[in-house]
Amino acid sequence: MPERRGPHVYTIPTHHGFADALAAGLIRRYGGDPLALARGLVLVPTNRAKRTLTEAFVRASGQGLLLPRLVAIGDADLDEAIGAALDPADAADPVPPAIAPLERRLILARLVSEGRAAAGAPVDAAEALRLAGDLARTLDQLLVEEIAPERLATIDMSEALAAHWQRSLDELAVILKRWPAELAARGRVDLATRRGRLLDALGKRWRQAPPAGFVCAAGVTTAAPAVARLLRVIAGLPLGSVVLPGLATDMDEAEWQALGPHEPDPVTGRRRRSIETHPQFQLKLLLDRMGVNRAEVIDWRDRGGPEAPAARARAIDNAMAPAHFTAKWTSLPAAERRLTGVRAVELATPAEEAQAIALALREVLETPGRTAALVTPDRALARRVAAHCARWGIAIDDSAGHPLSLLPPGTLLIELAEAAAQRFAPVPLLALVKHPLVRLGEARLAWLEGARALDLALRGPRPAPGLEGIDQWLGSAPKFEGAAHWWPEARALIAPMAACIAKGAQPLADLLAALRETADALTNGAAWQGPAGRAAADLLTELEAHAAAGPASVDPLALPQALRELMRDIAVRPPQGGHPRLAIYGLIEARLQRADQMILGGLNEGSWPAAPAPDPWLAPRIRAELGLPGLDRRIGLAAHDFAAGLGAPEVLLTRARRDGSAPTIASRLWLRLEAMLDKGVPPAAELAQWARAIDDPGGYCPAKRPAPRPPAAIRPRAISVTEVDRLKSDPFAFYARRMLRLMPLDPVDADPGPAWRGTEVHRILETWVRDNSGVPGALMPRTLAMLAAQQVHPLLRALWQPRLIEAIDWIARQVAEDVAAGRAIIAAEGKGRLQLGEITLSGTFDRLDRLADGTLAIVDYKTGTPPSAAAVRDGYSLQLGLLGLMAERGAFAAAQGRVTGFEYWSLAKKNGAFGYRTSPVSADGSDGRVPVDDFVALAADQFTGAVATWLTGDEPFTAKLVPRYAPYADYDQLMRLDEWYGRGE
Repeated sequence: MPERRGPHVYTIPTHHGFADALAAGLIRRYGGDPLALARGLVLVPTNRAKRTLTEAFVRASGQGLLLPRLVAIGDADLDEAIGAALDPADAADPVPPAIAPLERRLILARLVSEGRAAAGAPVDAAEALRLAGDLARTLDQLLVEEIAPERLATIDMSEALAAHWQRSLDELAVILKRWPAELAARGRVDLATRRGRLLDALGKRWRQAPPAGFVCAAGVTTAAPAVARLLRVIAGLPLGSVVLPGLATDMDEAEWQALGPHEPDPVTGRRRRSIETHPQFQLKLLLDRMGVNRAEVIDWRDRGGPEAPAARARAIDNAMAPAHFTAKWTSLPAAERRLTGVRAVELATPAEEAQAIALALREVLETPGRTAALVTPDRALARRVAAHCARWGIAIDDSAGHPLSLLPPGTLLIELAEAAAQRFAPVPLLALVKHPLVRLGEARLAWLEGARALDLALRGPRPAPGLEGIDQWLGSAPKFEGAAHWWPEARALIAPMAACIAKGAQPLADLLAALRETADALTNGAAWQGPAGRAAADLLTELEAHAAAGPASVDPLALPQALRELMRDIAVRPPQGGHPRLAIYGLIEARLQRADQMILGGLNEGSWPAAPAPDPWLAPRIRAELGLPGLDRRIGLAAHDFAAGLGAPEVLLTRARRDGSAPTIASRLWLRLEAMLDKGVPPAAELAQWARAIDDPGGYCPAKRPAPRPPAAIRPRAISVTEVDRLKSDPFAFYARRMLRLMPLDPVDADPGPAWRGTEVHRILETWVRDNSGVPGALMPRTLAMLAAQQVHPLLRALWQPRLIEAIDWIARQVAEDVAAGRAIIAAEGKGRLQLGEITLSGTFDRLDRLADGTLAIVDYKTGTPPSAAAVRDGYSLQLGLLGLMAERGAFAAAQGRVTGFEYWSLAKKNGAFGYRTSPVSADGSDGRVPVDDFVALAADQFTGAVATWLTGDEPFTAKLVPRYAPYADYDQLMRLDEWYGRGE
């Protein structure tokens, strides 16, 4: 190859496949001598790029090949990767090892925690770790840009900062002042510092003694000063070359210079603002720091892999023009804005978008040899697409991986910590015992049976806190026997974590040891299996090793969130094994990758490009004065990735018009293409139609109003007084409850609602009559004892207690007045049964009184509003009448006789006070109520008619027969109410 004057800097245009073109060119240059290629060194940005380039060499060679050494300059073990080329062993000034990233974060968390505590604003361990993560990123930016942290003290503060920014700056200055001592005590340096010194040492060695083989820096776009210096050295080597991806060599010079960075104005001293959001800004900054003019960069002549027409690159450059230059779009020739092969589709929802993308991927497989890849920063969209592809038996992996916090081993550790932190409240406890890794294997089935029994037992209000509270709750009722039998096994496994949490704030190592041991016992080691399990084990091992460097003590309440913070940054990538012609990439993974069809998905603002992550430590003005990259620079990187994706032969752009909660805004990158083209990007309308059609049944057969008609012989022959109203108003609900035996379940860890309040009030009033003979003065102490119970939610106690006390006080006064008038309480919560023909009627009265004239009165307590007089008159609230019927016919052992009093005692508010008494009957019925002498007969007549219709007769159990008297929705889903209600069937 003839020697070229000037720096050896090349670019592979956007419309060419970078990795394949690079591999083809290196083989053409050096492949004639197999050893010459093997002696070469190729520097790439990431380990993922190493794998991509390796695959490209395999495709280009077509036979056996000795590959050059591939080194990722972003690798933490850079010296080991480069090996003899760096040879740090004989260096005069060896570079100290780098501090482990997790140890560094723990140390910074401790410094943050100590600083906040000294300032009187303490933070927990989780918040300290979050702030430490942001602080580490800020510190890395300072080190990468080679800005001494001491410069913070020299910043001109003539313009006052907002108070919170000033506090952050002061706190940051103190931490950065302490940080060098922390590193020196450990004999370590920051990874960014170490990498910069290693790269400088490598460049110095190569300037003095160029390597015998070729050196190629390929695909490196970072503009870090140390990287730029090394690339400049490589570009000047006899066998050196720097190959950049997608440099816009044809971009107008005025546009190029407008990108920046700009020199300070000689008069004002201010700099013009750089256009950091432009996809070419990073490359321009790199060339400036290398001291290379864009005119010196030439196109890489070799090609390979899928490529688009050359006109595509010009159109992409024009579409990405700086905003100030977009006026040229109106006068551009058609050839310079032609995007043939690029299509777009807008879908209604993310679910529909994922379905359309999956269909597009599936379509590619119809052509032998064709490849396709989805590129998206939206990991939820990626997971959905993979799930849709699985419908056709297509395994497609997301190479960007998934956060450990979302994978089973991660969720197990978080749920264990959450359950312990909440003192084993029902919801986190059940999530833990039902976790898919717990008791994995042959014991799983029996374990799940016990977990389901515990689930049923813990429905309703929360038990007392701790494992002891669960013990007491399960032992409180015979119906919990199944769960109580299983619970000791689970308790023994969880107890070590509970004992550790009970100690309160303690060293992080102690909490982690208990967490690890408990997780190991619960899963029999399954928590540490597979890639995700190994990542979880490595995290705990490293955390325990460096825990002493972190905060001195950790509150167990902060442990779940602290684990989430740490696991969120750990991506677990799947092993190889997906479909060979399909792929899903994140933006980083997609760099240098190319397929026949690239699908760029999730093109909404805030997703692609993502909203810039805020820096909680440095105000934007301080960052600018220090010379740090703007927060918008990541937008430029995302735009460069977008431009690279547009270079494929066929491109599909997708977005959803709304997400899970609100309408979305199309990405600025999408809008640029739409604005540049006369008629917008050509639509892929058929995909939207297919996405909707694939799950379209073609026709709908809505359910009819259910009206099951079982034979009369198998219908119930017993009914309670409270079920008669349900039988008449909603026969289907009665059928589902009594014949199908489907009982509604209370929610787990439910806030004590109306049903619970009613049950507790009835219990108080029952024990008051039974144990205290209804003495008015004994009622209030029982009420206060119930309110003080641990299972009563504090918020409910605060809101309900004043009302309940007032209502209970009213009951005590009413009873005292009634007793003074000759009325006496006979019994409370009395049960009885009455045989009426073929049917047994059962019922329980709340209270039975003897009136002064010797007749009986039945009292029904209500915590809400009693039934209306109209409901009683229409025969749909007959509980009191049926209880009167039972009392008059001797169904209750407490008393028998004529009933003339039918009363509701409500604890609700009326006329400005809590507690009132009302009755559904009156003496003559002139006020719209039922005459007292007719009430029992009315109830008996209504009961007889209902029994003859639905219990001894064969009338169907029609759903919602009388909707206004059927307010409960327990069986609405079962009867598919929404499908037929109101349609006239």
